[in-house]
Amino acid sequence: MQSTQPRFFKEMTVGEAMQVHPEAGLVFSSYHLGGCSHCSINEIETIEQVCQGYGVEVETLVESLNNLFSEDEE
Repeated sequence: MQSTQPRFFKEMTVGEAMQVHPEAGLVFSSYHLGGCSHCSINEIETIEQVCQGYGVEVETLVESLNNLFSEDEE
């Protein structure tokens, strides 16, 4: 049976991502996105826009976010 859980994708906003999983903010922080005052991220920006602005590989960040679901299943 295929999982129907929501997944993260680069076109979603940071605000939407924060609503998808309670630990999404921790993933952003682990990439130094939004963790401190000089690198705050705007919740209306897409994940892709944030990655472009801070030089983070978007596929890597999205994969890390989606890994939150595999951790929940263990």
